[in-house]
Amino acid sequence: MPSTSKAYMGCSVKRHVEDSTKTVGQVTTGAIAKTAGFFTSRIIGLGKDVFHPFKKSTNPLSTPVPEPGAAPGIEHYLAKGGPAQGKSRITCTDYGPDHHRVVHFETVDELLSTPRTPEGTVRWINVDGLNPVDVDQICKQMGVHTLSAEDVLNTSQRPKIETFEDHLLVVARQIRVQDDRLRNEQVSLFCFRDVLISFQEEEGDVFDSVRKRIEKPASRFRSNLADYLLYALVDSIVDHLFPLLEGYGAALEDLEEEISQSPRPSSQRRLFSMKRDLSLLRRAVWPIREVVDGLYRDDSGLIADPLKTFLRDVQDHAMQVIDLLEGYRETASSLNDLYQSSVGNRMNEIMKVLTIMASFFIPITFIAGVYGMNFEYIPELGWMYSYFVFWGVCLTVTTSLAVYFWRKGWIGRDR
Repeated sequence: MPSTSKAYMGCSVKRHVEDSTKTVGQVTTGAIAKTAGFFTSRIIGLGKDVFHPFKKSTNPLSTPVPEPGAAPGIEHYLAKGGPAQGKSRITCTDYGPDHHRVVHFETVDELLSTPRTPEGTVRWINVDGLNPVDVDQICKQMGVHTLSAEDVLNTSQRPKIETFEDHLLVVARQIRVQDDRLRNEQVSLFCFRDVLISFQEEEGDVFDSVRKRIEKPASRFRSNLADYLLYALVDSIVDHLFPLLEGYGAALEDLEEEISQSPRPSSQRRLFSMKRDLSLLRRAVWPIREVVDGLYRDDSGLIADPLKTFLRDVQDHAMQVIDLLEGYRETASSLNDLYQSSVGNRMNEIMKVLTIMASFFIPITFIAGVYGMNFEYIPELGWMYSYFVFWGVCLTVTTSLAVYFWRKGWIGRDR
């Protein structure tokens, strides 16, 4: 790609990564609070609605899946879409050792016509909304292949990493809480030496903690290139899964208690819905391990060797997330067995009560049936004490059966 095509974004700086230990599992307090509130509201409403937090994106800039047999590349998207789909929201962050600037642009032309400041070491361009024209314009300016641009617009992509001569493409899925619902959104990251471009389906993400760290003059971002920013974004995506999964764990515990005490058909419906959501979450999360592993093993020179120490930490986090997710999926499956067992035990208890009640009335019904027959002569019917004897026999039989059931442990004892 000609060097002039990146003149407005390019600069060089000596690569330097400070070696330190990152706190394992650290997530922002705001993310935990939002996730806790989300699951609290869901648990309270378990009796009203089926637990199904995943919601399909309603973003007007989202693009459809290409038709079968369509030509590869972004051209078929351009034929269908364009400015009519709405404007993308573009945020440009330039930062360096002694510099930090955030600018919002209305159009891609404004972005491309704005030169970088000499103090800016790294430029982060974040695009919210997938307008095909805007995506095509930015990708062409940066020399991105048309198939990679198509991957940005095809939001059903499996998380992956692709290596090119001068940049990396990372496709991941961020799971976040918004408007009391879970959002499953694709994020496409193009990492050049000193430029990172992120494309998101809609406004809102899990990168607020990264932005706050960039603002601090003493942060590692200020002394590193775009590869450190790429690591931080992927790490933020992984870390924000921890409070989310903790919320699922709390919901499963409440559902387990409900099923154990009073299983209802609504409990099973919520359980099936939660299992479906966990399966969707697994498909979104499982490939992230391959993405992080690909970054760690990258030999293109775009990932600094000292940075791979941090990537190992992200690998550990990804494995922890997967282990938690698999554990909760197994718990959901065992809860289904618990539900079936609880319902079966409850049905057995009901049948037992009905059987015992019927056992008391069977001999009484037999006696009543014998003396209720329409024969002309039954000797006992003429006896003045026959009525009292009848009730005495019924009481004796009932008492005998009750004593027998009690000795067997069928009634009146803990079994």
